[in-house]
Amino acid sequence: MNHSVVIIGGGPAGLMAAEVLIQHGIKVDVYDAMASLGRKFLMAGRGGLNLTHSEPFEQFVSRYGNQKEEVQKWLINFSPTQLRQWAGGLGVETFVGTSGRVFPKEMKSSPLLRAWLKRLHQAGVDFHLKHKWIGWNAEQSLKFQTPEGEKTLQADLVILALGGGSWARLGSDGAWVTWLSQAGVQIHPLKPANCGFDVAWSSHFRERFNGQPLKSVALSFNTFHRLGEFIVTEDGVQGSLVYAASSAIRDEIEASGKATIWLDLLPDRSCEWLVEKISKPRGSRSMSSHLEKTIGLKGVKMGLLREFVPKDDFANAARLAAFIKQLPIPLIAPRPLDEAISSAGGVLLNELDENLMLRNMPGVFCAGEMLDWEAPTGGYLLTACFASGRSAGQGILKWIGKKEEC
Repeated sequence: MNHSVVIIGGGPAGLMAAEVLIQHGIKVDVYDAMASLGRKFLMAGRGGLNLTHSEPFEQFVSRYGNQKEEVQKWLINFSPTQLRQWAGGLGVETFVGTSGRVFPKEMKSSPLLRAWLKRLHQAGVDFHLKHKWIGWNAEQSLKFQTPEGEKTLQADLVILALGGGSWARLGSDGAWVTWLSQAGVQIHPLKPANCGFDVAWSSHFRERFNGQPLKSVALSFNTFHRLGEFIVTEDGVQGSLVYAASSAIRDEIEASGKATIWLDLLPDRSCEWLVEKISKPRGSRSMSSHLEKTIGLKGVKMGLLREFVPKDDFANAARLAAFIKQLPIPLIAPRPLDEAISSAGGVLLNELDENLMLRNMPGVFCAGEMLDWEAPTGGYLLTACFASGRSAGQGILKWIGKKEEC
């Protein structure tokens, strides 16, 4: 019996599912809304494609929080090590950076994507671009918006790999939520993940320090504590250190309407050392000059002190030192979903069976970021997207096998 599969979404999850299926002689057609494939994947590689991470597997799995048990099933099937081997099979050598993150040696995503698409095309995968999926019609045919108008397509086997809701201009606009909700699929609302946050800066601080990096600081929030850096923006804060804590911060704001992070502006100095240095006579020097000369604190860090420390506390060395070691930064709200690196929420995992098929829609499978899981940056997002696509492809093979046995 001949089988064919329609895959909607040409990102890592959809393309990996296509690879699994075409290798087993299944006819595969990939549909994507954009004019080219892998737009968000290419954007992820602009600063050096962080493909995966080299840390021990148990630690790697722990990065997926509440959904780690489900995501682990995908990762056992396609681990970070296997992902590196797969990239090597495309002629893309990888290396482990000083932080444990794994990158292609060329530090780009385009060579990998080109080699992959070439291999899929040569294997027989057909690609249909500028085809935006807009749900099903009354006969349960797939509907697409195309430059030539609306088209319909009957398909018995479908993989939806439509991405999350961030970076709409690259194709991940979350429009699929409407169509699946109408079909009775339960979906957690899409929320920003790996995102920045708004801060009510004074106009002076905003104008003076917009775009300035905060380096060598420690950020604490509840049980989170990590060294790193981030950027002050016109509206608030963003960058790797903020992204790492963003899930917990976002949930706190959602629950209570606000959240406060705590910064250690000089994490390599003790409070006692700071008190001793700050207590030295400053003569005719301004407080800013005094702090720069005695403890090396200046620029945006000094600006933050001026922004959040009461004026009278600058005259008290112990109080000022305490603020330097634990400066409260009140956060108002996450930045909009479309600005986030990724999204949380999506199709509830208990809506899917062990093969990633929707329980109430036989023959329709889901994969990638559109599922209800999230992960920090560091290669975790991409790895799970690849792995879920592989699981969905293998799930279709199992489904076909069961139907043929019947």
